[in-house]
Amino acid sequence: MTSGDPRVFFAAERTVLAWLRSGLTVMGIGFVVARFGLFLEIAATASAETREAHHVHWPSNVLGIALVLLGSFTILAALRNHYAYVRTLPAQDVPSLPLPWLTTFLCIALAVIGVALAAYLALA
Repeated sequence: MTSGDPRVFFAAERTVLAWLRSGLTVMGIGFVVARFGLFLEIAATASAETREAHHVHWPSNVLGIALVLLGSFTILAALRNHYAYVRTLPAQDVPSLPLPWLTTFLCIALAVIGVALAAYLALA
């Protein structure tokens, strides 16, 4: 029996983690965009245009929430693609890991946190 090459699996693992970082980046940008409208609202409150401030900056909140949700979806889609690819690998190429659930847990946890963040931004 020949030993497999785990480098193929670890390359796939690095790819899913790169997508995870990309999803987190999109979520972070979404948070900043959503909160940018709040900063504009605070600045407008200091001026005489307080009545119009809340209604003018809602697009940044909507765009920010959409970006946070897009980041969460990106993380979940990357995890799904990772599983689909790993299933195609021969068994000898998939190494025995001490914590095989770690990548799955990390991706799902961050996606859930992203959805909770989007809900917070929508309600705040």
